[in-house]
Amino acid sequence: MNEIKWELKDWNFSSAVQQDWLPAVVPGCVHSDLYRNAKIPDPYYGTNEHDLQWIDKQDWIYESVFTVPSELMSQENIVLVFDGLDTYADVELNGTKILSVDNMFRTWNVPVKTHLSSGENRLRLHFRSPIQEDLPKLEKLGYALPATNDQSELGGLGEKKVSVFARKAPYHYGWDWGPRFVTSGIWRAVRLEGWNGQRITDLFIRQNEVKAEKAKLTAIVTVQSDRDFEGRLRIQTEGFQMEHTHSISIGENTIRCELEIDDPKLWWSRGLGEAHLYTFTAEILEGEQSVAEKQVRSGLRNVVLKREKDGAGASFYIELNGVPVFAKGANHIPNDNFETDVTRERYRYEVVSAAEANMNMLRVWGGGIYEEDAFYELCDEYGIMVWQDFMFACSMYPGDEQFLESVRHEAEDNLRRLRNHPSIVLWCGNNEIDSAWAHYLPNGGWGWKRDYTHEQQQSIWADYEAIFHRLLPTAISKMAPGSEYWPSSPLVSLSGDEHQHANPGTSEGDIHYWGVWHNSEPFENYNKYIGRFMSEYGFQSFPEHKSVLQYAPEEALQLDSTIMLAHQKNGRGNFLIKEYMDKYLPEPKDFVSFLYMSQVLQAEAMKSAIEAHRRSMPYCMGTLYWQMNDSWPVASWSGIDYYGRWKALHYYARRSFRDLSVSIDGTNGEDVNIHLLNDSLQSQSGSLRIRLLSFGGDVLNESTQAVEVDGNTAAKVYSVKASDLLGEHEASRTVLLAEWEQSGQIIDQRTHYFVSTRDIHFDQPNIQVKITENAEGNTTITLETDKLAKQVWLNAEKEGVFTDNYFDLIPGEPVVVEFWARREDGTLSHSASGTVEVKSMSDFIIGG
Repeated sequence: MNEIKWELKDWNFSSAVQQDWLPAVVPGCVHSDLYRNAKIPDPYYGTNEHDLQWIDKQDWIYESVFTVPSELMSQENIVLVFDGLDTYADVELNGTKILSVDNMFRTWNVPVKTHLSSGENRLRLHFRSPIQEDLPKLEKLGYALPATNDQSELGGLGEKKVSVFARKAPYHYGWDWGPRFVTSGIWRAVRLEGWNGQRITDLFIRQNEVKAEKAKLTAIVTVQSDRDFEGRLRIQTEGFQMEHTHSISIGENTIRCELEIDDPKLWWSRGLGEAHLYTFTAEILEGEQSVAEKQVRSGLRNVVLKREKDGAGASFYIELNGVPVFAKGANHIPNDNFETDVTRERYRYEVVSAAEANMNMLRVWGGGIYEEDAFYELCDEYGIMVWQDFMFACSMYPGDEQFLESVRHEAEDNLRRLRNHPSIVLWCGNNEIDSAWAHYLPNGGWGWKRDYTHEQQQSIWADYEAIFHRLLPTAISKMAPGSEYWPSSPLVSLSGDEHQHANPGTSEGDIHYWGVWHNSEPFENYNKYIGRFMSEYGFQSFPEHKSVLQYAPEEALQLDSTIMLAHQKNGRGNFLIKEYMDKYLPEPKDFVSFLYMSQVLQAEAMKSAIEAHRRSMPYCMGTLYWQMNDSWPVASWSGIDYYGRWKALHYYARRSFRDLSVSIDGTNGEDVNIHLLNDSLQSQSGSLRIRLLSFGGDVLNESTQAVEVDGNTAAKVYSVKASDLLGEHEASRTVLLAEWEQSGQIIDQRTHYFVSTRDIHFDQPNIQVKITENAEGNTTITLETDKLAKQVWLNAEKEGVFTDNYFDLIPGEPVVVEFWARREDGTLSHSASGTVEVKSMSDFIIGG
């Protein structure tokens, strides 16, 4: 092979003012390097965030002194490659300026053969302050562009919101769940690439037509050559090989080869089949010698965003290999505010957690980053579909030629990098901008255009359309033809008039429903506002006690303490949790109990929403709650906290997202309706066993009936008046248990209560816990109770999760759970748990 790659690893950094040189880690950023060198305290602890805002006002210098290996130095062509520079920087090599950069999301390549020495070389990057760089742009524009989540006041800038001018991760400037750390640095790898003759720089497997009988593909191979050359190009994958002779000219060459694979193994999302992946290899042969090679991995599938008019409006769903797929999942944000601290193992843990919660989709939200390759590779492997936003969110953006050209390169770079991933089923232009510009919320929010003159409105909206209605779809057509594109989320359709803007009542496109939470609407409204695809909705909770203690001392454990407010970025969010808790749950006895109850509250809210959406299938064909994960330790909408601990929400989602599921709807308080949810492609039958039980386990009423539900749909199979079911029995001391059985096995079950949890009569249960370990040391826990135990919580000494948690335990109905340890590689596996603590809601409430 003619190509050599060598990564630069030895780096130092310094403030441009003080010239105090310290060792740096690359990839990394200035904040993490300062912390690593004990120059700043832990940015995530206490209120330290507030004291570290000076960092983004300074320039920083990174430098590497290196000697090029002789084998690399002997190559005819040497290119310096930066996979990511954050954000404004001038690059010098041996005293000569070779590059100036202005976009965090771009890849930069510079020929440097003539600039390198066989001895010592010095590479210096001067990073300019993003704040100082962009303040003049705001002044020149003459008015502020909307940037709702830019925490400029925390950054000492008052109302001067400059985030919109930088092609940089928007959440670096703060969000309503994240801190403000405006980073600088070398955030992705730096390397020298040397080559002689030819090299393959890109291999794109374009999927023209994929069916069960045949896959028609085009392999598009990009070849660089330093001489005119005639050789053979070989393309191969499992069960397929072809060769063609090609003439290659000096410079960059694009070669297209048509491929047909008979009876292909298709890529399916989790739950529908194997997520099969092919490895494609392209080689250039000179005689029998391979002189250049490139491999990519991809899955063969056909994806269509189905938007077809019907009697209710228009559909909105992903059709995968001809099958309508109900999307189940969550919105993904960056796993850390310092992205380079996220290892492949952390990515694997998140994707494994999604798969174990029966999810089949994650939405990469547009206020973060185009994720690392590892994230998409893991989604490919686990069958997790990806809704991929471009990195624009909750702001209006400038439209000058320099900005547009930067965005064009950004889009093309990332489409080129990510287009072979079968998991990416939809590209979306931005998050919430279309609706925020034009739509007025009941609480007075959004409707940004009202703040501008008519002339300004025209200019700002024209810039918006230039990016999201023309530039980005053009980039997709060029770089990833056939990929689906959706201009903004949420959106009704691209009608060009006032009807395109989504609201909670629209029956086309996708919906973000935030009436519950932001407008303080009741949980019951999740059953009222159901769209064709619910791409955002959410409710907050706190992390668990041991997580909170990792960012706050015990004395700060109060709702209104300075630290608790610093780690709550959504205004009065802490008190909004309490207001909802006062409405729906018993009063917690102390702050630690409040943490537990907040998770129960969040989980109950999300259960209501998820199951309302699933019961509405096929009218509604997607439910993605906000949000999967956290970027720092915080009270937020996440189902998994920053430290990787599953909240109650994630356990609830694991139950509510089961492919075969029971759902009980008693929203109106008068009727009890039982639904079966079937995400498999086959009709499912069995029996539905319904028991009315006292909290002591006595059977008060019982019935069994045969049930059947068609594949890929939901069906109401039982309906009764609550009063008829209860008879003379006391509603506050009675529970309904519904079980779906097949061949003597319970495949799912649900409980239903006839009053709010706040009004339930709690007696202190006596929970019997039997912990056993098998020969391999794996822990199994069997739990039984003499009285109803609500929201049973298990807490293991070791880090990991349980196969179930936050469940109701009914007398006479033992529950068996296993412990899964979190492994170093990011997987979950059966293991010993150590000591296990078991409590129920009665232990956390006043009078329990």
